[in-house]
Parts: sequence; structure tokens; C-alpha cells
Amino acid sequence: MSPLSATVPDPVDILAVDDELDPTERDIRDTVRSFAKAELTPYITEWFEAGAMPRDVAKQIGALGLLGMHLEGYGCAGTSATAYGVACRELEAVDSGLRSFVSTQGSLAMYAIHRYGSDEQRQRWLPAMAAGEAIGCFGLTEPDAGSDPSAMRTRARRDGGDWVLDGTKLWITNSPIADVAVVWAQTDPDRGAKGIRGFVVPAGTPGFTVNEVRGKLSLRASATGELVLESVRLPKDAVLPGSGGLSAPLSCLSEARFGIAWGAVGAARACYEAALTYAGQREQFGRPIAGFQLTQRKLAEMAVTVAQASLLAARLGRLKDAGRLDPAHISVGKLANVRTALEVARSARTVLGGNGITLEYPVFRHMVNLETVLTYEGTEEMHTLSIGKAVTGVQAFR
Repeated sequence: MSPLSATVPDPVDILAVDDELDPTERDIRDTVRSFAKAELTPYITEWFEAGAMPRDVAKQIGALGLLGMHLEGYGCAGTSATAYGVACRELEAVDSGLRSFVSTQGSLAMYAIHRYGSDEQRQRWLPAMAAGEAIGCFGLTEPDAGSDPSAMRTRARRDGGDWVLDGTKLWITNSPIADVAVVWAQTDPDRGAKGIRGFVVPAGTPGFTVNEVRGKLSLRASATGELVLESVRLPKDAVLPGSGGLSAPLSCLSEARFGIAWGAVGAARACYEAALTYAGQREQFGRPIAGFQLTQRKLAEMAVTVAQASLLAARLGRLKDAGRLDPAHISVGKLANVRTALEVARSARTVLGGNGITLEYPVFRHMVNLETVLTYEGTEEMHTLSIGKAVTGVQAFR
């Protein structure tokens, strides 16, 4: 037997990309995958239909050490970036809403406090957030300021020793269940984007209300809301002292987008696995449809696409662990992997036929979730132009 025929490829990881993980990263993969299979997958359809995830799930995820897992200290696990990516992949293999909760908690709210907050702010919030006992959200997007956050209208003005905030934020993940919001506001209109600062706003602060966004057809297991700030008075130490300028919230978004690039691989893999299993069981014309050439072509293309997305995510992980990850790299990952995950989901749905549009199978749920993932935290168009700027040196969106 020749060496080339001695090993049969894993049909789900046809290029054995996970062989590149170190032992700790493999342990995290196996732990999260087992937890997801036992505690998340059996209930995700129910949560999707209900449009809500039980709050206790946050504590379960926190007990595994997944919340802010790539941060150091304050109850955070301090893992590699690649390990965090693997966890995002395994969570999004169940549902994008679960990964969205984790990345909003850890890579947006916790990261903002960890990097730009005072030690007092870190001590107050991060241990509880890492345990899932406190939930955070990240208030940047506004009704009229999505792709251009520098145009935000939320204002923070000084009044004696206090800050007073006024404004509205929209499409804020976790906000209906959050105990604390990191809200970004313009502190000095004359300074433009350089005057943007972050503020820690506890839930229940007078003048601060949250309205849940209802009627969503996508990311239904993820809570989404509108933040309304009407003369919200905060003490002077509510500001994140290290924040200043648009680069601060954008750096948080880069952290979350990294997780999306990995998470999309999980969603694509889940759709491909569902199609592969179904094709082996569904019979037409006296044999399984996996034996027909056109079905095999679809499955082969899905296998290749998932492998390519896996390799891209793994490369981003190693670049981040080496301190060499650039925002343009993240744009490549977010753009390419979400786009290809959608292609896999759509192709998998055709293999399942009419069964593919039901909640009995995960494919259509992943597909509608990915339609949202495609546009949030940077639309397809904005990431395309970010890559365009990186390769040409010319900025096209201003």
C-alpha cells in the first residue's frame, strides 16, 4: 500500500486543518464541542422559535471560561487567540446567536473595559462578566450612523463633576439582558471623531432605557435592542480613561470580527455535515442521492469551501497570536468566510430539498442567521473597500 493511500481523509476536515492546533487548543475544541452537543444543540431550535436564550446559559458558558477567554487577569482565562477562535467556531456550529453573545460579551464589552478602562472599572465588572453573572453590551451603532460611526449623534457633556449623555443606539446585541453598557459618545463636536469617548453605563441608571427589537427573522436566539439615553447623568469616573478617538471602538470591533471569521466556519461546517448525512440517507431512484454525480459535486464543493475557510481562520489565529494581525487581514477573513458560509448553507439547503426549510434541520436557520452576519460589524461593502485601501493605498469611501 502506498503512503498516499494509507490515510482516509476526514470528510468534515478533509485537509486535517485541526492537526495544526496545539494540545491546549484541541482540549478547548473538544470541551466546547461536547458542551455544545449536550447543553446547547438540543435546545437551540426552541430558543430560536421563542426568540430568546435563557439567561442561565451565560453562566454555563462562563463556567467553561469562554467569556473574555483571550483576555488576561480579572477572572479571564488568558488563552491564545486561536483557542478563542476555535471556541467561536464550535459555538457558531450550533447557532450564530450563541457566538454573537460570546463575542459581544468578551470581545466588545469586556475588551473595551479591559483595554481602555480604569483598574476600578476592571475590578468591578470583569470578574462578574467572565463568570456570566453580569452581561454587557456595546453601544456604538446608531439609527443614522452604521458604517460611519464618526457621524454618531450621541453626545456627552460635562456638568460640574458629572457627565450627561443624550442619544440613541440601535441594533445592540445583548442589550435587553445586559447589566452594563459600554456606550460611545461624542464629547467635543469641535474635535470630530477625536472627541469620541467610551462610558460605562450600568443598567437602571435614570434616563437610560432599553427597547427590545422584535420581529427579527434572523439571529433570533440573540437578544437585540435599542439604547435610549435621555439626560443620563454619570459620575466623572464612568468614562473609560484610555479611550479617545474612533480608534478605540474600532479596535474592539476588530476583536469581535476575528471571532466572526472563525464562527462562520462553524456555521458552514454544520450545514455541510447536515447535507452530507442527509445525502447518505435519502433515497431516490433506488439509491442514496449521495451516489448521484450532481449531488457529489455539491458535497465536494462544500468540503473544499469549508477547508479553505478553515485554513483562512487558522492563519488569522496564528497572525494574531504573533502580534501581526492587521485590520485588513480581519476584513479578508470576515468578508471571505461569511460569504462562503452563506454559499455552503444555500447549497446544503438544495440537497435537503423541502426538508431544508424546516427547523428539523439546522441549515435554513444557519442561512438566515448568516444573512445578518454578512452585514453586521462591517458590511460586505465596507470590508471590500477596506481591503481595496490596503492593496491600493487609496481610500474609496470618503
